[in-house]
Amino acid sequence: MMRKTSVILLSAATGAALTLFVTQPRAVFMGSSARAATSDTYRQLNLFGDVFERVRSDYVEKPDDSKLVESAISGMLAGLDPHSSYMDAKSFRDMQVQTRGEFGGLGIEVTMEDGLIKVVSPIDDTPASKAGIMANDIITNLDDEAVQGLTLNQAVEKMRGPVNTKIRLKIIRKGQDNPIDVTLVRDNIRVRSVRARVEGDDIAYIRITTFNEQTTEGLKREVSNLQNQIGDKLKGYIIDLRNNPGGLLEEAVTVSDAFLERGEIVSTRGRNAEETQRRAAHPGDLTKGKPVIVLINGGSASASEIVAGALQDHKRATLVGTRSFGKGSVQTIIPLGSGNGALRLTTARYYTPSGKSIQAKGIVPDIEVLQDVPDELKSRTDTKGEASLRGHLKNDGDEKTGSQSYVPPDAKDDKALKTADDLLHGIKSTAVTPAPATGDKAAIEKPANKAAN
Repeated sequence: MMRKTSVILLSAATGAALTLFVTQPRAVFMGSSARAATSDTYRQLNLFGDVFERVRSDYVEKPDDSKLVESAISGMLAGLDPHSSYMDAKSFRDMQVQTRGEFGGLGIEVTMEDGLIKVVSPIDDTPASKAGIMANDIITNLDDEAVQGLTLNQAVEKMRGPVNTKIRLKIIRKGQDNPIDVTLVRDNIRVRSVRARVEGDDIAYIRITTFNEQTTEGLKREVSNLQNQIGDKLKGYIIDLRNNPGGLLEEAVTVSDAFLERGEIVSTRGRNAEETQRRAAHPGDLTKGKPVIVLINGGSASASEIVAGALQDHKRATLVGTRSFGKGSVQTIIPLGSGNGALRLTTARYYTPSGKSIQAKGIVPDIEVLQDVPDELKSRTDTKGEASLRGHLKNDGDEKTGSQSYVPPDAKDDKALKTADDLLHGIKSTAVTPAPATGDKAAIEKPANKAAN
C-alpha cells in the first residue's frame, strides 16, 4: 500500500457475499461475444496448466506445489494494483490481530537492535509493566531460547500467545551486573490507537495512530477524559492524523460521525452502479460544537483521508499540514476457507461528501504548514504518495506526488501544532467555524476550480 501495509477494509462477510454474487452461473444468458471471451479465458487457463506441469516436471529441483500455486496467485493479484494481494494463513491471522487491536501477549513495544530485542516501552497496566520491565531493557532469551538469529516478527510471535499462559524472559539491563530472569503470564492486550493530552491548559489534543476495532471507543474515552480535565476552559480540539496509514473503513466512518450531526460521510462506488453505498452521520456531536483542527501530512492515508475529507467538506474542521497520501480505494478481505488464507482485493473507490475522489491526488489542507527538517533527514522525510506506486488506480486530472511527512519529535518545534494552537486561541483567524448541519449534499461547497468526480 505504501511503505507500511495498511488498508481500508470492509467486513469479511461482505467479501463472502461478493464472492457468492460473482460466482453465480450465467452461461444461459451469454451472447456470442461473451462465449468468445469465455473460450479465450479457458485457453489462457490451459496455458497456465501447461506451464505449471512443465515447471513441476523439468525444474532443476523438485518444487513445492503449494508454493507454486501461492506464487501464481500472488502474481495475479499483484498485477492488478498495489493494494490487492494474497495472504497465506499466517499473514491472514496477523492481519486480523492488527485490525482487531487486541491479542494475548505481554504488553511491550519492542524493536530490534544488534540482533537482540530492545524494549521501547512497556504498555501501562499490562503484565510487562506490572513485572517492572523498563524501556531500553534488552531481551536475550525467550523460554531459554536465544533471540539471536530471530527476526523481529518471529520474536514478537513467540511473545504472543493464549491468555493465562506463561513465558520466561532473560533481560540485560544497564547498571545491572547480572541478567534478570522474569516469568510473565500473558494477558489480553489492547493496542492503544488513540492517545491524548491537554495542550497548554485549554486545548484537547488527540492523536489517532491507526483505525482498528478499538479506535472509536478510544476516541470517546479520551474526549470524555479531556472534557473532565479541562472543563469550561476548553477552547477546542486538535485531532492529529499525521502518519496514520489507515485501517478499517467502519472505524473511519464512526470517528467522522463523532464530530458531525448529519450529512454524508463517504460513498463507495464499485464496478457496477448497484454496488454504490453511502454512509451518513447520525445526530450527536461528541465535542458539542467546539472548533476542531485536523493535522494531516504525506503519511496520512486511507481511513485518515476519509475522516479528513468528511470534516473538511462539511466545514466542520480546519485542516492544517501538508497534502495527504492519496489512497482513495477500498479493499475487501475475502477468506478462502480454513487454512487457505485470504484475498485482499480492491473492490471500490471512495468519494468525499462533495463527490471528489482523492485517489492519487490526496487531500489539500486548508492551511499548508511545512516543518523545519534537519539536514540529515531531508532526503527521507517526504512520501511519494499513491501516484508514485506502480500500477495504482488512475484518476482524472492532475495526479500529485511527493508531500512532507516529517513530524518533529519535540512538540515545541512542531510548526503545524503551533498553528493549530494559534487558530484555536484566535491568534490566527482562518479556522473554520462549525457550519449548520443541513444534511443536504448540494449545500456542501466544492473546492474552487476543481470539479467533483
